[in-house]
Amino acid sequence: MESSSSNGSHVLGIFVVLVVFLASSRPASSQNQQASFAVNAGGAAASKPSSGDAATGSFGEFITENVQHYVLSERKYAGKAKALDAEMSAAEAGAVRYVVSPDGKGKFRTIADAVKAVPEKNKKRVILDIRPGTYKEKLLIPYTKPFITFVGNPRSPPTITWDDTAATRGKDGGPVGTVGSATVAVESDYFVASGVVFKNHAPMAAPGQKGGQAVALRVFGSKAAFYNCTIDGGQDTLYDHKGLHYFKNCIIKGSVDFIFGFGRSLYEDCTIVSVTKQVAVLTAQQRSKSIADAIDTGFSFLRCKITGVGQIYLGRAWGDSSRVVYSYTTMGKEVVPVGWDGWNIQKPKHSGIYYGEYKCSGPGALSSKRIGWSLVLSDVQAKPFTGTHFVYGDSWIQPPPKSS
Repeated sequence: MESSSSNGSHVLGIFVVLVVFLASSRPASSQNQQASFAVNAGGAAASKPSSGDAATGSFGEFITENVQHYVLSERKYAGKAKALDAEMSAAEAGAVRYVVSPDGKGKFRTIADAVKAVPEKNKKRVILDIRPGTYKEKLLIPYTKPFITFVGNPRSPPTITWDDTAATRGKDGGPVGTVGSATVAVESDYFVASGVVFKNHAPMAAPGQKGGQAVALRVFGSKAAFYNCTIDGGQDTLYDHKGLHYFKNCIIKGSVDFIFGFGRSLYEDCTIVSVTKQVAVLTAQQRSKSIADAIDTGFSFLRCKITGVGQIYLGRAWGDSSRVVYSYTTMGKEVVPVGWDGWNIQKPKHSGIYYGEYKCSGPGALSSKRIGWSLVLSDVQAKPFTGTHFVYGDSWIQPPPKSS
Protein backbone atom coordinates (compact mmCIF):
# COMPACT_ATOMS: atom_id res chain seq x y z
CA MET A 1 0.00 0.00 0.00
CA GLU A 2 1.50 3.33 -1.05
CA SER A 3 0.47 6.59 0.52
CA SER A 4 0.72 10.34 0.03
CA SER A 5 -0.74 13.25 1.97
CA SER A 6 -2.01 16.78 1.41
CA ASN A 7 -4.16 19.25 3.30
CA GLY A 8 -7.12 21.36 2.23
CA SER A 9 -10.28 22.90 3.61
CA HIS A 10 -13.85 23.37 2.53
CA VAL A 11 -17.19 24.43 3.99
CA LEU A 12 -19.77 21.81 4.86
CA GLY A 13 -23.07 23.58 5.53
CA ILE A 14 -22.27 26.17 8.17
CA PHE A 15 -19.30 24.25 9.51
CA VAL A 16 -15.62 24.69 8.79
CA VAL A 17 -13.73 21.43 8.52
CA LEU A 18 -10.12 20.43 8.19
CA VAL A 19 -9.56 17.84 5.51
CA VAL A 20 -6.58 15.52 5.61
CA PHE A 21 -5.97 13.42 2.55
CA LEU A 22 -4.22 10.07 2.73
CA ALA A 23 -3.91 8.14 -0.51
CA SER A 24 -3.31 4.41 -0.27
CA SER A 25 -3.08 1.40 -2.56
CA ARG A 26 -3.80 -1.93 -0.95
CA PRO A 27 -2.10 -5.20 -1.87
CA ALA A 28 -5.35 -6.29 -3.52
CA SER A 29 -5.06 -3.47 -6.05
CA SER A 30 -2.34 -1.50 -7.77
CA GLN A 31 -4.46 1.63 -7.90
CA ASN A 32 -4.05 4.45 -5.42
CA GLN A 33 -7.05 5.09 -3.20
CA GLN A 34 -7.57 8.50 -1.63
CA ALA A 35 -9.23 9.21 1.69
CA SER A 36 -10.41 12.43 3.28
CA PHE A 37 -11.02 12.91 6.98
CA ALA A 38 -13.34 15.68 8.15
CA VAL A 39 -12.41 16.85 11.63
CA ASN A 40 -14.96 19.17 13.16
CA ALA A 41 -13.32 22.47 14.00
CA GLY A 42 -16.21 23.96 15.90
CA GLY A 43 -19.76 22.80 16.49
CA ALA A 44 -21.75 19.63 16.07
CA ALA A 45 -22.01 17.49 12.98
CA ALA A 46 -25.04 17.65 10.75
CA SER A 47 -28.22 16.19 12.20
CA LYS A 48 -28.21 12.42 12.11
CA PRO A 49 -31.10 10.41 10.67
CA SER A 50 -32.44 7.48 12.63
CA SER A 51 -31.28 4.02 11.62
CA GLY A 52 -34.69 3.52 10.09
CA ASP A 53 -34.19 6.52 7.80
CA ALA A 54 -30.69 5.40 6.82
CA ALA A 55 -31.79 1.83 6.16
CA THR A 56 -33.89 2.19 3.04
CA GLY A 57 -34.09 0.26 -0.20
CA SER A 58 -31.53 -2.49 -0.81
CA PHE A 59 -29.50 -1.42 2.22
CA GLY A 60 -32.56 -1.78 4.43
CA GLU A 61 -33.03 -5.27 3.05
CA PHE A 62 -29.39 -6.02 3.85
CA ILE A 63 -29.88 -5.02 7.50
CA THR A 64 -32.95 -7.23 7.68
CA GLU A 65 -31.01 -10.09 6.13
CA ASN A 66 -28.35 -9.82 8.85
CA VAL A 67 -31.03 -10.30 11.49
CA GLN A 68 -32.69 -13.18 9.63
CA HIS A 69 -29.32 -14.89 9.16
CA TYR A 70 -28.76 -14.73 12.92
CA VAL A 71 -32.21 -16.13 13.69
CA LEU A 72 -31.72 -19.06 11.34
CA SER A 73 -28.29 -19.81 12.86
CA GLU A 74 -29.77 -19.81 16.37
CA ARG A 75 -32.47 -22.26 15.31
CA LYS A 76 -29.87 -24.53 13.76
CA TYR A 77 -27.76 -24.56 16.93
CA ALA A 78 -30.83 -25.09 19.12
CA GLY A 79 -31.83 -28.13 17.08
CA LYS A 80 -28.65 -30.10 17.73
CA ALA A 81 -25.83 -30.36 20.20
CA LYS A 82 -23.18 -27.66 19.92
CA ALA A 83 -20.22 -29.90 19.11
CA LEU A 84 -16.76 -29.18 17.76
CA ASP A 85 -16.34 -29.73 14.06
CA ALA A 86 -15.05 -33.22 13.32
CA GLU A 87 -11.55 -32.24 12.13
CA MET A 88 -10.93 -30.08 15.17
CA SER A 89 -12.23 -32.67 17.61
CA ALA A 90 -9.88 -35.32 16.22
CA ALA A 91 -6.92 -32.93 16.29
CA GLU A 92 -7.47 -31.95 19.92
CA ALA A 93 -7.65 -35.60 20.98
CA GLY A 94 -4.15 -36.23 19.62
CA ALA A 95 -2.47 -33.04 20.86
CA VAL A 96 1.33 -32.94 21.28
CA ARG A 97 3.48 -30.26 22.94
CA TYR A 98 6.99 -28.99 22.19
CA VAL A 99 9.02 -26.47 24.18
CA VAL A 100 10.73 -23.61 22.35
CA SER A 101 13.43 -21.85 24.35
CA PRO A 102 16.32 -19.67 23.14
CA ASP A 103 18.58 -20.99 25.92
CA GLY A 104 18.53 -24.52 24.53
CA LYS A 105 16.41 -25.96 27.36
CA GLY A 106 13.62 -26.92 24.99
CA LYS A 107 13.27 -29.15 21.96
CA PHE A 108 13.80 -26.12 19.70
CA ARG A 109 15.72 -22.85 20.02
CA THR A 110 13.65 -20.98 17.42
CA ILE A 111 9.98 -20.88 16.56
CA ALA A 112 10.82 -21.28 12.88
CA ASP A 113 12.53 -24.62 13.58
CA ALA A 114 9.52 -25.81 15.56
CA VAL A 115 7.12 -24.87 12.76
CA LYS A 116 9.39 -26.57 10.23
CA ALA A 117 9.18 -29.78 12.26
CA VAL A 118 5.37 -29.91 12.06
CA PRO A 119 4.48 -32.44 9.36
CA GLU A 120 2.76 -31.42 6.15
CA LYS A 121 -1.02 -31.94 6.22
CA ASN A 122 -0.78 -32.12 9.99
CA LYS A 123 -3.87 -33.57 11.69
CA LYS A 124 -2.87 -33.18 15.36
CA ARG A 125 -2.93 -30.12 17.58
CA VAL A 126 0.74 -29.13 17.92
CA ILE A 127 1.29 -26.84 20.91
CA LEU A 128 4.50 -24.82 20.85
CA ASP A 129 5.22 -23.79 24.42
CA ILE A 130 7.27 -20.65 23.76
CA ARG A 131 9.39 -19.58 26.72
CA PRO A 132 9.97 -15.89 27.60
CA GLY A 133 12.37 -13.94 25.42
CA THR A 134 12.60 -11.89 22.25
CA TYR A 135 12.47 -13.95 19.09
CA LYS A 136 13.80 -11.99 16.11
CA GLU A 137 12.08 -14.08 13.50
CA LYS A 138 9.96 -13.58 10.41
CA LEU A 139 7.49 -16.46 10.35
CA LEU A 140 5.13 -18.04 7.86
CA ILE A 141 2.68 -20.72 9.03
CA PRO A 142 1.87 -22.36 5.68
CA TYR A 143 -1.62 -23.50 4.75
CA THR A 144 -0.36 -27.10 4.71
CA LYS A 145 0.20 -27.05 8.50
CA PRO A 146 -3.09 -26.54 10.35
CA PHE A 147 -3.72 -26.96 14.09
CA ILE A 148 -0.61 -25.12 15.33
CA THR A 149 -0.78 -23.29 18.68
CA PHE A 150 1.64 -20.69 20.10
CA VAL A 151 1.46 -20.51 23.91
CA GLY A 152 3.38 -18.08 26.09
CA ASN A 153 3.23 -17.03 29.71
CA PRO A 154 0.96 -13.93 29.79
CA ARG A 155 2.90 -12.58 32.80
CA SER A 156 6.15 -12.72 30.81
CA PRO A 157 5.10 -13.18 27.20
CA PRO A 158 7.51 -14.05 24.42
CA THR A 159 7.89 -11.35 21.75
CA ILE A 160 8.14 -12.23 18.08
CA THR A 161 9.55 -9.23 16.22
CA TRP A 162 10.76 -8.16 12.80
CA ASP A 163 11.08 -4.82 11.01
CA ASP A 164 10.05 -5.20 7.38
CA THR A 165 7.95 -2.51 5.70
CA ALA A 166 6.15 -2.51 2.36
CA ALA A 167 9.25 -0.82 0.89
CA THR A 168 11.68 -3.50 2.09
CA ARG A 169 13.40 -5.21 -0.82
CA GLY A 170 12.73 -8.92 -1.20
CA LYS A 171 14.84 -11.67 -2.69
CA ASP A 172 13.78 -10.63 -6.18
CA GLY A 173 14.97 -7.08 -5.59
CA GLY A 174 11.48 -5.61 -5.59
CA PRO A 175 9.54 -4.27 -2.60
CA VAL A 176 7.78 -6.93 -0.56
CA GLY A 177 4.59 -4.85 -0.31
CA THR A 178 2.12 -4.78 2.53
CA VAL A 179 1.45 -8.55 2.43
CA GLY A 180 5.16 -9.36 2.55
CA SER A 181 5.91 -6.98 5.42
CA ALA A 182 4.26 -9.20 8.08
CA THR A 183 6.35 -10.34 11.03
CA VAL A 184 4.08 -13.38 11.42
CA ALA A 185 1.83 -14.61 8.61
CA VAL A 186 -0.71 -17.32 9.41
CA GLU A 187 -2.05 -19.01 6.29
CA SER A 188 -3.15 -22.28 7.92
CA ASP A 189 -6.54 -23.02 9.47
CA TYR A 190 -7.20 -23.68 13.17
CA PHE A 191 -4.29 -21.57 14.41
CA VAL A 192 -4.33 -20.48 18.09
CA ALA A 193 -2.09 -18.06 19.99
CA SER A 194 -2.21 -17.22 23.70
CA GLY A 195 0.04 -14.90 25.70
CA VAL A 196 2.26 -13.87 22.77
CA VAL A 197 3.44 -10.45 21.51
CA PHE A 198 3.45 -10.00 17.73
CA LYS A 199 5.47 -6.92 16.86
CA ASN A 200 6.70 -5.03 13.83
CA HIS A 201 9.37 -2.71 15.18
CA ALA A 202 9.98 -0.73 12.00
CA PRO A 203 10.22 3.03 12.67
CA MET A 204 6.82 4.70 12.85
CA ALA A 205 5.82 5.87 9.39
CA ALA A 206 4.61 9.42 8.97
CA PRO A 207 1.06 9.70 7.62
CA GLY A 208 1.29 9.29 3.86
CA GLN A 209 4.84 7.94 3.88
CA LYS A 210 5.37 5.81 0.79
CA GLY A 211 6.11 2.19 1.65
CA GLY A 212 5.65 2.76 5.38
CA GLN A 213 3.13 -0.02 5.94
CA ALA A 214 4.45 -2.51 8.48
CA VAL A 215 2.28 -5.51 9.36
CA ALA A 216 2.88 -7.27 12.68
CA LEU A 217 0.39 -10.10 12.10
CA ARG A 218 -1.41 -11.31 8.99
CA VAL A 219 -4.16 -13.91 9.39
CA PHE A 220 -5.32 -15.61 6.21
CA GLY A 221 -6.37 -19.00 7.57
CA SER A 222 -9.84 -19.58 9.00
CA LYS A 223 -10.98 -20.53 12.52
CA ALA A 224 -8.03 -18.74 14.13
CA ALA A 225 -8.19 -17.59 17.77
CA PHE A 226 -6.00 -15.19 19.76
CA TYR A 227 -6.10 -14.83 23.56
CA ASN A 228 -4.23 -12.31 25.73
CA CYS A 229 -1.97 -11.35 22.84
CA THR A 230 -0.45 -7.98 21.96
CA ILE A 231 -0.30 -7.00 18.29
CA ASP A 232 1.99 -4.00 18.09
CA GLY A 233 2.86 -1.76 15.15
CA GLY A 234 2.03 1.45 13.31
CA GLN A 235 0.39 1.63 9.90
CA ASP A 236 -1.44 -1.60 8.94
CA THR A 237 -0.59 -3.45 12.16
CA LEU A 238 -3.10 -6.30 11.88
CA TYR A 239 -3.97 -7.65 8.47
CA ASP A 240 -7.23 -9.44 9.24
CA HIS A 241 -6.95 -10.86 5.78
CA LYS A 242 -9.58 -13.56 5.33
CA GLY A 243 -11.55 -16.18 7.26
CA LEU A 244 -13.25 -16.56 10.65
CA HIS A 245 -11.17 -15.06 13.47
CA TYR A 246 -11.64 -14.50 17.22
CA PHE A 247 -9.61 -12.07 19.37
CA LYS A 248 -10.14 -12.18 23.15
CA ASN A 249 -8.48 -9.87 25.72
CA CYS A 250 -5.94 -8.68 23.16
CA ILE A 251 -4.15 -5.33 22.87
CA ILE A 252 -3.86 -3.93 19.34
CA LYS A 253 -1.69 -0.87 18.72
CA GLY A 254 -1.32 1.17 15.54
CA SER A 255 -1.93 4.32 13.54
CA VAL A 256 -3.55 4.29 10.10
CA ASP A 257 -5.87 1.40 9.07
CA PHE A 258 -4.31 -0.73 11.76
CA ILE A 259 -7.01 -3.39 11.68
CA PHE A 260 -7.78 -4.04 8.03
CA GLY A 261 -8.77 -6.75 5.58
CA PHE A 262 -11.59 -9.00 4.35
CA GLY A 263 -12.01 -11.12 7.51
CA ARG A 264 -15.15 -11.98 9.45
CA SER A 265 -13.87 -11.39 12.97
CA LEU A 266 -15.00 -10.84 16.54
CA TYR A 267 -12.90 -8.68 18.87
CA GLU A 268 -14.08 -9.31 22.42
CA ASP A 269 -12.80 -7.43 25.51
CA CYS A 270 -9.88 -6.03 23.52
CA THR A 271 -8.02 -2.74 24.00
CA ILE A 272 -7.48 -0.77 20.79
CA VAL A 273 -4.73 1.86 21.08
CA SER A 274 -3.81 4.72 18.73
CA VAL A 275 -0.08 5.43 18.86
CA THR A 276 0.03 8.47 16.55
CA LYS A 277 -0.45 12.07 17.64
CA GLN A 278 -1.92 12.82 14.24
CA VAL A 279 -4.97 11.17 12.62
CA ALA A 280 -5.54 7.49 13.42
CA VAL A 281 -7.96 5.13 11.70
CA LEU A 282 -8.82 1.96 13.60
CA THR A 283 -10.35 -0.09 10.81
CA ALA A 284 -10.35 -0.41 7.03
CA GLN A 285 -12.66 -3.35 6.44
CA GLN A 286 -12.96 -4.31 2.80
CA ARG A 287 -16.09 -5.43 1.02
CA SER A 288 -16.27 -4.24 -2.56
CA LYS A 289 -18.73 -6.83 -3.87
CA SER A 290 -22.48 -6.46 -3.82
CA ILE A 291 -24.49 -5.80 -0.68
CA ALA A 292 -25.90 -9.32 -0.95
CA ASP A 293 -22.41 -10.80 -0.55
CA ALA A 294 -21.41 -8.45 2.28
CA ILE A 295 -22.93 -10.62 4.99
CA ASP A 296 -19.94 -12.97 4.63
CA THR A 297 -17.43 -10.56 6.18
CA GLY A 298 -17.08 -7.76 8.70
CA PHE A 299 -15.54 -6.77 12.04
CA SER A 300 -17.48 -6.78 15.30
CA PHE A 301 -16.02 -5.17 18.45
CA LEU A 302 -17.70 -6.31 21.67
CA ARG A 303 -16.96 -4.74 25.09
CA CYS A 304 -13.72 -3.24 23.81
CA LYS A 305 -11.86 -0.11 24.91
CA ILE A 306 -10.59 2.56 22.50
CA THR A 307 -7.84 4.80 23.77
CA GLY A 308 -4.56 6.46 22.81
CA VAL A 309 -3.48 9.81 21.39
CA GLY A 310 -4.31 12.02 18.42
CA GLN A 311 -7.65 12.05 16.62
CA ILE A 312 -9.21 8.63 16.17
CA TYR A 313 -11.62 7.52 13.47
CA LEU A 314 -13.54 4.31 14.11
CA GLY A 315 -13.11 3.27 10.50
CA ARG A 316 -13.03 4.19 6.86
CA ALA A 317 -14.62 2.33 3.99
CA TRP A 318 -12.19 0.20 2.03
CA GLY A 319 -14.86 -0.94 -0.41
CA ASP A 320 -18.48 0.01 -0.88
CA SER A 321 -19.95 -2.63 1.46
CA SER A 322 -17.48 -2.29 4.34
CA ARG A 323 -19.01 -3.55 7.62
CA VAL A 324 -17.89 -2.67 11.19
CA VAL A 325 -19.94 -2.62 14.41
CA TYR A 326 -18.94 -1.51 17.93
CA SER A 327 -21.11 -2.79 20.81
CA TYR A 328 -20.80 -2.00 24.55
CA THR A 329 -17.44 -0.38 23.74
CA THR A 330 -15.81 2.36 25.83
CA MET A 331 -14.57 5.16 23.59
CA GLY A 332 -12.00 7.71 24.75
CA LYS A 333 -12.22 11.42 24.06
CA GLU A 334 -9.83 11.01 21.15
CA VAL A 335 -12.60 9.49 18.99
CA VAL A 336 -13.72 12.29 16.65
CA PRO A 337 -17.42 13.26 16.77
CA VAL A 338 -18.18 12.26 13.16
CA GLY A 339 -16.71 8.85 13.91
CA TRP A 340 -16.44 7.41 10.41
CA ASP A 341 -15.11 8.26 6.96
CA GLY A 342 -16.36 7.15 3.54
CA TRP A 343 -12.85 7.21 2.02
CA ASN A 344 -13.28 7.24 -1.79
CA ILE A 345 -16.90 6.03 -1.80
CA GLN A 346 -18.87 8.75 -3.56
CA LYS A 347 -22.31 8.02 -2.07
CA PRO A 348 -21.76 6.16 1.23
CA LYS A 349 -25.43 6.36 2.22
CA HIS A 350 -26.41 4.33 -0.85
CA SER A 351 -23.40 2.05 -1.26
CA GLY A 352 -24.07 -0.59 1.39
CA ILE A 353 -21.54 0.55 3.99
CA TYR A 354 -22.69 -0.88 7.33
CA TYR A 355 -21.14 1.11 10.18
CA GLY A 356 -23.00 0.75 13.45
CA GLU A 357 -22.76 1.39 17.18
CA TYR A 358 -24.75 -0.15 20.00
CA LYS A 359 -24.82 0.95 23.63
CA CYS A 360 -21.28 2.31 23.63
CA SER A 361 -20.02 4.61 26.39
CA GLY A 362 -17.27 7.08 27.24
CA PRO A 363 -16.55 10.65 26.09
CA GLY A 364 -16.03 9.54 22.48
CA ALA A 365 -19.35 7.70 22.18
CA LEU A 366 -21.21 10.61 20.59
CA SER A 367 -23.77 8.76 18.49
CA SER A 368 -25.87 11.89 17.95
CA LYS A 369 -22.93 13.63 16.27
CA ARG A 370 -21.88 10.80 13.96
CA ILE A 371 -21.77 11.16 10.21
CA GLY A 372 -25.30 10.84 8.86
CA TRP A 373 -25.01 7.47 7.12
CA SER A 374 -23.72 5.50 10.13
CA LEU A 375 -26.24 3.63 12.27
CA VAL A 376 -27.29 3.54 15.91
CA LEU A 377 -28.45 -0.05 16.14
CA SER A 378 -31.60 -1.30 17.82
CA ASP A 379 -31.55 -4.35 20.09
CA VAL A 380 -32.71 -6.57 17.24
CA GLN A 381 -30.21 -5.18 14.73
CA ALA A 382 -27.31 -5.58 17.19
CA LYS A 383 -27.93 -9.24 18.07
CA PRO A 384 -26.06 -10.72 15.08
CA PHE A 385 -22.88 -8.95 16.20
CA THR A 386 -22.86 -9.35 19.99
CA GLY A 387 -21.57 -12.86 20.55
CA THR A 388 -19.35 -15.61 19.22
CA HIS A 389 -22.20 -16.66 16.94
CA PHE A 390 -20.99 -13.83 14.68
CA VAL A 391 -18.06 -16.08 13.72
CA TYR A 392 -19.97 -19.37 14.14
CA GLY A 393 -17.80 -19.92 17.19
CA ASP A 394 -19.82 -22.70 18.85
CA SER A 395 -18.15 -25.26 16.61
CA TRP A 396 -14.52 -24.15 16.96
CA ILE A 397 -13.79 -21.63 19.74
CA GLN A 398 -12.31 -23.26 22.87
CA PRO A 399 -10.38 -21.99 25.91
CA PRO A 400 -6.66 -21.77 25.09
CA PRO A 401 -4.18 -24.27 26.54
CA LYS A 402 -1.99 -23.07 29.39
CA SER A 403 1.77 -22.75 29.19
CA SER A 404 3.68 -25.48 31.02
